[in-house]
Amino acid sequence: MKIAVVALGKIGLPLAVQYADAGQEVIGADVNQKTVDLVNAATEPFPGEAHLQEKLSEVVPAGRLRATTDVAAAVAESEAVVVVVPLLVDAEARPDFGWMDEATRNIGRGLKPGTLVSFETTLPVGTTRGRWKPMLEEVSGLTEGRDFHLVFSPERVLTGRVFADLRKYPKLIGGLSEDGAAHAKAFYEAVLAFDERPDLPRPNGVWDLGTAEAAEMAKLAETTYRDVNIGLANQFARFAGSHGIDVFQVIEASNSQPYSHIHRPGIAVGGHCIPVYPKLYLWTDPDASIVATAREANAAMPAYAVDLAAEALGSLEGRRVAVLGAAYRGGVKETALSGVFPVVKALAERGARPFVHDPLFSDAELAAMGFDAYQIGDEVDAAIVQTDHAMYRDLGAEDLPGAGVVVDGRRVLDAARFAGTTFISLGKGN
Repeated sequence: MKIAVVALGKIGLPLAVQYADAGQEVIGADVNQKTVDLVNAATEPFPGEAHLQEKLSEVVPAGRLRATTDVAAAVAESEAVVVVVPLLVDAEARPDFGWMDEATRNIGRGLKPGTLVSFETTLPVGTTRGRWKPMLEEVSGLTEGRDFHLVFSPERVLTGRVFADLRKYPKLIGGLSEDGAAHAKAFYEAVLAFDERPDLPRPNGVWDLGTAEAAEMAKLAETTYRDVNIGLANQFARFAGSHGIDVFQVIEASNSQPYSHIHRPGIAVGGHCIPVYPKLYLWTDPDASIVATAREANAAMPAYAVDLAAEALGSLEGRRVAVLGAAYRGGVKETALSGVFPVVKALAERGARPFVHDPLFSDAELAAMGFDAYQIGDEVDAAIVQTDHAMYRDLGAEDLPGAGVVVDGRRVLDAARFAGTTFISLGKGN
């Protein structure tokens, strides 16, 4: 079987490698010539994905994976096409289909009878049937359900551990026809292997949800649930912090009962998924007030953390403040919708002089993002922990000389190491 994977980003490339590692012949298509060249040289274009380099070093020389910038040509050679092109959301929370539309038209130009097309990019409910089906039919001149099959099958993996997650979680599919779903089930069973999961209501593997809309909603639901849950945890944290209560102790106690699954509160919700997918859901269900309220609550947390520092210092005007962490998640060199941006903005609005530290980014990389770099050990008036990097667990007052206030937005610091400092742990009364 020949497979085309369209977009070789942090999800698409590991998928292409997974399929090649399963013995299939894979053509990866990407608009970035540098990415294509690196893949063809068996070199990972981005660091941090477990086992990616070692697998690339096997499948590329073996001829099971090659890359190209010609999407239509890659599709024309293939029996199955997997699409992982990014979908962006604009400032008004509207999906921007620009990149996906272009890729879909190119897929249509190369589409031939008998091909299975599977979209894995997270989409608003109804997009597969209402947007991609007519677009592919118009460009290709083929009819879906007769000449080719179209399904939606959401990616459900986390960067850094894609190969493990592919084995761990059921592969959800939803077709526009029973025949299309059957083709998708056979395809994914051929390229994926699954761990035993006795905790699941049915065997781990490929789960057919019956329609593309159900599969689209499942991905939005599981991610929106996390955003809503974190929003609730953040509301609890704000109340607890103002009433002398440790919210983490409360959450631990609550979750000892099997029907409570409260998430961890924090200074920000970042990344490609959790801040974005609730907006995609709201685009088709604008009456989902709970979802909208949770998104607003989470978006307000960076400014809340800065307010805590301002209240403790009296004023931030002219104060040097170190923001610890640019990445949206500890151990990941990625700043997509990271809380560092609203934290720095809130500090600047209050007259502070913000500086940013991150062990994964060079001073030049931080400067390219518009930040002044901070070095551990430099004098500051205050510090705010934005990312839960492992190295921050060992920090003490001597590492942040002059800091009269430290706000731990991720509950990673040891308060005992900051004797003599006003130490504020988000969600813990002082």
